[in-house]
Amino acid sequence: MIDRGAYELMHLMCGSRLLDLSRPVVMGILNVTPDSFSDGGRFVEPQAALEQGLRMAEEGAALIDVGGESTRPGSVAISEAAELERILPVIEGLARQSTAVISVDTSKPAVMREALSAGATMINDVQALSEPGALELLARHSQCAVCLMHMQGDPRTMQTNPVYRDVAAEVGAFLASRVETCVAAGIKKERLVIDPGFGFGKTVAHNLELLRRLGDFAATGVPVLVGLSRKSMIKSLLGDRLGELTSDRLPASLALAVVAVMSGARIVRAHDVRETSDAIRIASAVSARVAA
Repeated sequence: MIDRGAYELMHLMCGSRLLDLSRPVVMGILNVTPDSFSDGGRFVEPQAALEQGLRMAEEGAALIDVGGESTRPGSVAISEAAELERILPVIEGLARQSTAVISVDTSKPAVMREALSAGATMINDVQALSEPGALELLARHSQCAVCLMHMQGDPRTMQTNPVYRDVAAEVGAFLASRVETCVAAGIKKERLVIDPGFGFGKTVAHNLELLRRLGDFAATGVPVLVGLSRKSMIKSLLGDRLGELTSDRLPASLALAVVAVMSGARIVRAHDVRETSDAIRIASAVSARVAA
């Protein structure tokens, strides 16, 4: 457990909204893809995706993260046009019918631009704005929030023998550097979030070490987002105790969410919004009591 006072910022500017992060919040995962590892194919129809997004907002999600391209291990990239065709109707519908922050999970500058025009107020980039033009685009959108994630390699190959000397130190240094680069480009810190990238070019041992040392990332001065929901590390750790459905990983996902929040995470990205919201509210209450 870390001292919450170690964080410089406990809020996030998302468009015209200042999102309060004094208590941790949930980001609902809404994949409008046929091939995402957990919910691929469930919400490919815009109406089904919209209904799921609204449901997650009702269950307590402060943010809805819309993804039109899978970044699971071994996934193949799709075109900008295909990604936009999947996400734009969903973004537009959520912008009209929900007050939740709409985030878009993409690395393509052209997709970012169209998504922001459609009503998104946050970009969640697994490549931390490293694509040419991405940094400049987000610097021009003066109120849009940005999540900078660490990934070793790319989705096709990232889980092929990832190696680090000190995973927490190396991931932390990368994210600190990206924060500095963003600030130098004109993106204010109050718009930035960082994500260590659990499972993105990391072994189970790397993921566990990152979780143990999550408090170290407070040194960047921006809030930490974690994505641990239903990930394969749970299957690796629990083995035959689980069935084949990723939904069987819910209890373990909640345990990881609680550990992350008690170690300083401010945003928890999750498939199961209601259950995760309840779990982190309890963890937050305990942390507040301990801190007092």
